[in-house]
Amino acid sequence: MCQLQAKPDVVHLGPLAVEPAMTVPHPGNSSRRRRLWELDGHAYCPVIGVCLPLPLLRRLAEKTLGKLGPYSDYEVHCTVVTECRRRSPLSETLHKELENRYALVLRAAQQLKSTEALGAWWTDCRASADWAGALWAALTHPRCDAELEQRILGEVHMLQHQVGMVTRADLTRLETLHDENAILARELAHAQQRSLQQASLHSARLEQQQAETLRLRAELVQAQTRLHQQQEALEQLQANVPGLAGRMELTQQGRQQAEEIRALQRQLAQARSEAQRQGERADQLQNRLDELPLQQRSAPQTSGTPDLEQRAVLCVGGRTASVPIYRQVIEHTGARFLHHDGGTEDNSSQLDATLAAADLVICQSGCISHNAYWRVKDHCKRTGKQCVFIETPSRSALERALSGIDVSTN
Repeated sequence: MCQLQAKPDVVHLGPLAVEPAMTVPHPGNSSRRRRLWELDGHAYCPVIGVCLPLPLLRRLAEKTLGKLGPYSDYEVHCTVVTECRRRSPLSETLHKELENRYALVLRAAQQLKSTEALGAWWTDCRASADWAGALWAALTHPRCDAELEQRILGEVHMLQHQVGMVTRADLTRLETLHDENAILARELAHAQQRSLQQASLHSARLEQQQAETLRLRAELVQAQTRLHQQQEALEQLQANVPGLAGRMELTQQGRQQAEEIRALQRQLAQARSEAQRQGERADQLQNRLDELPLQQRSAPQTSGTPDLEQRAVLCVGGRTASVPIYRQVIEHTGARFLHHDGGTEDNSSQLDATLAAADLVICQSGCISHNAYWRVKDHCKRTGKQCVFIETPSRSALERALSGIDVSTN
C-alpha cells in the first residue's frame, strides 16, 4: 500500500539503503516484546497511521530525516513506513515514542500470559473508541503469534474502512452543522441587535423616569419647605396675637352660620314664591266666585263648615294621597290651602316660612315628625294663631275640625 520512495532531492537517508522488511520469527514462549523494526511488513502501515498523530509523525521524522516541508502527508507516511522496516535512528525514535505514549496500556497487556487471553483482550479493546494503544501492545506482545497477528491486522484494515465511512458521514454532518451554525449565527446577530435596541430604549426610558423622579422629589422638598415655613409663620402669628385660635374658630363658625342663613333665605324665597302662587290661585277663585249669580254666592255653607274666605289654612302632615282631599275641603270654605308634609319629604327648614304665611294651622299629629310637631306648637303659641290637632287623617275628621273653629278669633 505504501510503496512511495523517498525523494532524493529533499530527504537524504545517508549511506543506508532501503532494505526489504525484516521477518522476525514469532517469539513463541519468549518473554521479550518485539521492537518496531521487528514487526511483520504488513503491520507498519496501520501502526504508523493509527498509533501516531500525523503532526507528531512529521515532527519526529524531521528530527532525523531533515525538513519535509515539500512532502504531502501521504508522502511523509510512506517515507516513515519504509524507514521503519529496518533499525534506524527514525525507527528507534518512533519505537521510544510509542513505548512512552502507550505505557499504561502496555502494563495492562503485560499481565496476559497466553495467546487466547491476548486475543480476548484485543477484542474487548477494539470495541472502545481508543484502540490505538491496544493495537501497539497486541502486535508487540510476546504471545502474539502469526495467526493472531493476521487476525488483528485484518480487523484493523476493516476498522479503518469503517472509520473512513464514519469520517465522511461526519464531514457531511459537519457541513450541515456549519450551514445551520451560519443561519443560527445570523439569527443570533439579529436577536442581539434587537436586544441592544431594546436595552437602549429601556435605558432611555429609565433615564427619563429617573429625571422625572428627581424633579418630583425636588418639588416635594420645596412643598415640604413651604409647608414648614407656613407652620412656623402660623406659630409665630399665634404667639404674637393672643386668642388667634379662638378668633379663627369664631370666623369658621361665622362662615358656617352665614351658609345656614343663605340656606334659610333660599327657603324663605321658596315659601314666598309658594305663598304668591297660592295668592294668585285665591285671586282666580275669587274672580270665579264673583262671576257666579248672586243666589249661588249667598247660599249657606254646607256641612256646618265656617266661612274662611281670604284666610290661609295650613295643613301640616297627612298622607300624600289625601292632600287633594284636604285641598278640596279647605278651598270649599273659601280659604287658601297651604300644605307641609311635616318633615318626611319637604325640607323641615321650610316649615317656619310656611307657618308664617298661614292664618290657621291644622296639624295631623299622627303623621308628622316630633321636631315638626313641637315647632308647630311653639309657633302657634308665640304668635297666637289658632291650631287644631287631628289624630285621624281623614276627610270627616278634617270637616269636624273645621266646624269647630271660632272664626271670630282669627
